[in-house]
Amino acid sequence: MMKVSPSILTCDFAHGAEALQFVEKNGADMVHLDVMDGIFVPNLSFGPPVIACLRPHTTLPFDVHLMMQKPHRLIEAFAKAGADSLNIHLECDSPIQETLEKIRSLGVSPAITIKPNTPASAVFPYLPLVDMVLVMTVEPGFGGQSFMADMLPKVTALRQEIDRQGLSVSIQVDGGINAETAVMAAKAGVDNVVMGSAFFNETYPQALVKQVQAL
Repeated sequence: MMKVSPSILTCDFAHGAEALQFVEKNGADMVHLDVMDGIFVPNLSFGPPVIACLRPHTTLPFDVHLMMQKPHRLIEAFAKAGADSLNIHLECDSPIQETLEKIRSLGVSPAITIKPNTPASAVFPYLPLVDMVLVMTVEPGFGGQSFMADMLPKVTALRQEIDRQGLSVSIQVDGGINAETAVMAAKAGVDNVVMGSAFFNETYPQALVKQVQAL
């Protein structure tokens, strides 16, 4: 079953608690939280204090995507704030293996992301250390961008390598995901999708979630 992780980057932050309840009510599997530091990507969002404030308002897992230059400095803070998964970029300035191991040691699920210009092979050495790989299907930093279908061969290469190593690692995609592009992603080997605008702007979001989960 495909998992659906709506990104609250799309919602009205003045009503964050209501957004979380909306996500949960409509059957999503987790909540995607995009943390942007204004350095690694040109946008700025929120940090551990906001996540800690949101945590009591849903029982869904928090899927936290750290678009940060030096995420290792705040791993403990994000874990304490209530993150269930912490996802760092392969392209960041933190020591990758050490940071992933630190995440695991805190009882949080480690994950790693690759940007569009990064080849799938670059993440192969880290697959035994993570529970999920996120392949960006847009350039990270802003919502509402168009899906980059040319990223799907990277997904297929990752799925083949995960199977070759005998691992149980999920593959997530983020960027331009809707009912149509989710089908393309599933065929390539994706089992977890981040949805932003398509979810929050959908007239019948529960039906959309069920449709994608069935892929």
